[in-house]
Amino acid sequence: MNRAARLGNLGFLRGIGLLGALLLGMGQARPVAIGGVVQPASIATRVLTGGEMLPVWSLPRLGVEVRNDPRDLRLRVGRRELRYAPGLGWRAIGLRLDTPLPAPQMVGASLHVPLSALRVLGVAVQTDTADLLGFVAPVRVADQTLPPSPDLPAPMSPAPVIAAAPAIPATFATQVTPGDGRVPAPLPVTSVPAAGQFLTTVRVHREEHRSVSVQRVVLELSGGALPRFEVQTRTSGGLTVRLPGVGASPSSQDLPSGQALTVGTDAGGSWVTLGTAGGRSEVFALSDPPRVVIDTVTHEQPQVPPPLNPAALPPGVGYQQRGALHLLSFDPARFQAQVVSAARGQFADVAELVEGVGGVAGVNASYFDPASALPVDLVVRAGLMTAPSLEKRGTVGLMPGGGLIFGYPRPRYRVSGDFGEVAVNSVSAKARPEWLTAFVGDGQTAVGGGGLVTVYTRLGESRVLDRRSAANVPPPGILALTFDPRRFAVPQEVGANLRVTLDWRSDDAPWPQVRDALSAGPLLVQAGRVVVDGVREVFDTGASIWRPTRQVALGLLRGQPTIAYFEYGTPEAFASALRQAGLSDAVRLDSGSSATAFSTSGYGQLGGYLNTVWSRPVPNAIVFVPREQAGR
Repeated sequence: MNRAARLGNLGFLRGIGLLGALLLGMGQARPVAIGGVVQPASIATRVLTGGEMLPVWSLPRLGVEVRNDPRDLRLRVGRRELRYAPGLGWRAIGLRLDTPLPAPQMVGASLHVPLSALRVLGVAVQTDTADLLGFVAPVRVADQTLPPSPDLPAPMSPAPVIAAAPAIPATFATQVTPGDGRVPAPLPVTSVPAAGQFLTTVRVHREEHRSVSVQRVVLELSGGALPRFEVQTRTSGGLTVRLPGVGASPSSQDLPSGQALTVGTDAGGSWVTLGTAGGRSEVFALSDPPRVVIDTVTHEQPQVPPPLNPAALPPGVGYQQRGALHLLSFDPARFQAQVVSAARGQFADVAELVEGVGGVAGVNASYFDPASALPVDLVVRAGLMTAPSLEKRGTVGLMPGGGLIFGYPRPRYRVSGDFGEVAVNSVSAKARPEWLTAFVGDGQTAVGGGGLVTVYTRLGESRVLDRRSAANVPPPGILALTFDPRRFAVPQEVGANLRVTLDWRSDDAPWPQVRDALSAGPLLVQAGRVVVDGVREVFDTGASIWRPTRQVALGLLRGQPTIAYFEYGTPEAFASALRQAGLSDAVRLDSGSSATAFSTSGYGQLGGYLNTVWSRPVPNAIVFVPREQAGR
């Protein structure tokens, strides 16, 4: 837990101290902490007939395996187990029960057990005061529901039992914050078919991940092969799943999500209606044992970006968090970084730029003019410089082999031919009579006119492809050179010798091998050292661009290209955190309201963000694409 969270918990505990003591004296709840973290109020203890008790659904957080069935309750820690059934009372397995235990109690639809039962099982208590009951965090959070007690006779008729479902795959127990998993009591069987499968158990598991809830409902069936199911209706509010030939106990219960689950039967079998409140549901069947699973993902707070799901990352992508620093690393043998841009003069969400090229993750990159949506510093895509360099800022180059290089290049286009050689003054659609201007065509933007000449070529062509004397729109990918023929002796005839090269004018890295590049800055880390230098890169360190805020960078961590997101701080603090995390090199890409780090590996189909605040659309991003898709 970070320092801020610890201070918050201490403040909370001090604030409830006196009130907690008064409430306990009045027979009311007291808060519960696990591993020093205060839990939601729904997990507070209750003083009931028989003493102070805790809800059974919360016990897996303490490492207790449970079967949450009022007719067949099981609590197990290691080899020590307690079982309870009406008429039989408590039974102990693997331990001696010298003192009678109070019977479990129902509070609403939630079954509670006495704290004395947990002490008998050896659950470690960390703090036991009038205003707090604290438990030691378990080594493992129990995530499986125990089967029926073997020493109880089988029921005469199958009846659904609502219990906790197995933990949803693709989650980490240390990051799980389950919702209020209250367990309703089962209703009696009213109709079953003469033969076939029966709906014996409905298991529910729910987790909260920042702004997203993930719920799994498992419909467990008695014997048989892979069950059949039909999704009869699907609306924004829920869905109905039909189970042909399956008997069930009609019931209607409120789930931890607050939505209802209804089980009904008819002559053809049974059906289950589940409220989803706008969530997206996936339904599938599994065998051994036979069961139908309904997974629902709901973005409950659309004003907050959905989080990354670390367990859903593809092979070759790693995630780690170190305090306020979040890192996404990519195996260069599997992924290629590339610059992806929105249409000229337009903005796009980073998620759109990532998904548009089949990428797995991306980060916004380069500074831009908010009015025109045009970059204000170097952008190179597929070897073509589409925005000119300020020639003073930290730059990252993306190598064809998947690696990164960092430095301070000052690239310029150079035009050569029989006439000699000349440097291009600017890269822009707006030409000036005194300049030789280059522009990479997009099929939409006009150049030239006003007495100027435009010639078309491509990198590697070494000849003039076309000549225009009026305003014209160069095709996508064409390199257009616009100039005043009275000032520049650049050849104009179609087929004439004309060669354009990109001169990087730097020897601090192998820049001629670079395919894509971006300048932003400042350079944060180089060769394992913090190298932030606002003066060298001509930043106004007193302006907002240097303020403490959220920030993004691209760097190298043990040779792997890595997206870095920093929750809050100055460039110097960001650089220090990166160096401490082991990055050898890194350059800041942007900060503030633009800072975004997106991955397609979210919960459900939502995608995931490292940033917890929605960011503004941007003109450029660096996207990691599987190598087999790179360049398509």
